[in-house]
Amino acid sequence: MATKIVVDAGHNGLTDPGAVYEGRLESDDTLRLAMAVGNILARNGYDVVYTRTGDLAQSVTQKAQLANDADADLFVSLHRNMGTYPGQYDGVQTLVYDLGGEKLAIAEAVNENLEALGFRNINVEARPDLAVLRRTEMPSILVEVGFIDSDKDNQLFDSRFDEIAQAIADGVMDTLKDASQRPLYRVQVGAFYNLNNAVALEQELKRMGYSTWIVTV
Repeated sequence: MATKIVVDAGHNGLTDPGAVYEGRLESDDTLRLAMAVGNILARNGYDVVYTRTGDLAQSVTQKAQLANDADADLFVSLHRNMGTYPGQYDGVQTLVYDLGGEKLAIAEAVNENLEALGFRNINVEARPDLAVLRRTEMPSILVEVGFIDSDKDNQLFDSRFDEIAQAIADGVMDTLKDASQRPLYRVQVGAFYNLNNAVALEQELKRMGYSTWIVTV
């Protein structure tokens, strides 16, 4: 069971506000939501680490490194989407490094919970090119909580904000709880004389959502 969860408010509010629509900043929406989601997780006994609690000049690489340095078990990044022109799209989408492991189950649960609140469920999509998914050494998800240039999604985001935060937190917690109650089987996937090769494989498996450890035999 994951116990330490990094909650990331997408973008940074200073050098990178993210998507902007009619004066509305993605970085503001994500910060407010990250604090709400993190608060719920903390109240339920999880050790929560935030990538930011205000506006600061922070790169996506720094976000990932913060999570790695914290030795986190899960990374949850919160964003808002944006189309080519206003009103082109609406809905929620969650991005993962690849379509496997615990992170996929969490991503699907989050999408389903948000769909129940009225959002269109677009899909879960593999995006290994995104730095916060590629550089983190633990299972990671990036949730696009509606389109910031969609009046429908903004109305949902504002009117059902507390429910949205709860839906995301529940998607995480319920999936982790289910995983902790299933039988555990261990599989050795490699043996190396070179420690660097062992570490490289361990990090790749962590990104795929597997719990890993290195032992000396």
